[in-house]
Order: sequence, then structure tokens, then C-alpha cells
Amino acid sequence: MWPPAQARGKAGQRRDLQLYDNAMSKASSYLPQGFHSLNVHLTVKDASEYIEFLKRAFDAIELTRSPSPDGRLLNASVRIGDSVLMLNDVFPEFGGEPYSSGRAVRLTLYLPDADAAWAKAIAAGCKVAMAIQDQFWGDRYGEVEDPFGFVWALATHLEDLTGVEIEERRKKMFGGGRAANG
Repeated sequence: MWPPAQARGKAGQRRDLQLYDNAMSKASSYLPQGFHSLNVHLTVKDASEYIEFLKRAFDAIELTRSPSPDGRLLNASVRIGDSVLMLNDVFPEFGGEPYSSGRAVRLTLYLPDADAAWAKAIAAGCKVAMAIQDQFWGDRYGEVEDPFGFVWALATHLEDLTGVEIEERRKKMFGGGRAANG
């Protein structure tokens, strides 16, 4: 029977878990420090290599790494800017699959200098998905696809525009037609 008898308390309770639970401090917040309400968690083929790529391309800082016995990463996290990105290796034995949706998902990264970040990402091995340029909504914005298939939108917010100003610029750029949702 698991756990062994020496680890069981009254009525078969696990004493080791009781001790662990009693020793754990309670969280001061529902949100772990450094996280935002919505966070990205990616399943990546060769997560260790992806972490190294993120360091080169986006100045990621590795926060955690939990390898499985065979060396694949069960969970890891890096900080990029003020946000935490979580990732893990593919575990097909648990139903995991590598990412393959292409441009259906974009990881948008706002930076003080999108052009410098763009040059660094290209030098690290990213391919241009959408050229960087000033956009009608007030951002300098472009998209790159990283060597692992993820699309990153790199942006710097340049102007605080009203909805009316954005709509006027959109019409000018696209010939004055109606918005797709309107």
C-alpha cells in the first residue's frame, strides 16, 4: 500500500503531506509575484533550447526550471520585460502536442524601442512575418516568426489616439471602407 506505513497517520492519512501542508506559508495574494491576471504558457519542442533563444532574442531572464528525469522540462518560466512566460516540453505520453497553429496566435511584446528589438530578434534567427512600420492605431509595430514557429508582434506605443482618430486613419489607409466588424 502506498504510502508506506511510516508515512501514514490516523485513518491512512499521509503524515508527510500533513507536515508539508502545515509547514507551507499561505499565499499573500491569489496572484504569484510578478504575474499578471492573464499569462502565456507554451508547449514547445525542446523547451531548454527555446529558453536560450528567448534570452538571445528578447533578453529573457530565466526564473525557474523543473526538469523531468529524462531531461525534458516539466515547467519553466522566464521574464521578458515585466511579464512572465511559462513553458514546458512536449509530453506526447500525456497527450501533449507541439505548437502548430502558425499565425493564429501572436505574442505581443511592447518595448521602449521596437526597432532595436526587431533587429535583435532578426539577428537571433527570427523571420519577418509583417514588416515593422508606424501603424494607424498609433504604434510602431511589426511581426516576426521565431525558429520554433511562434509569431511575436514587437511594438512601441507612439501616440495616444481617440477612437475617432484611429477610425479616420483606418479609413484613409484602407480606402474609407467600413470596418470589418461594423
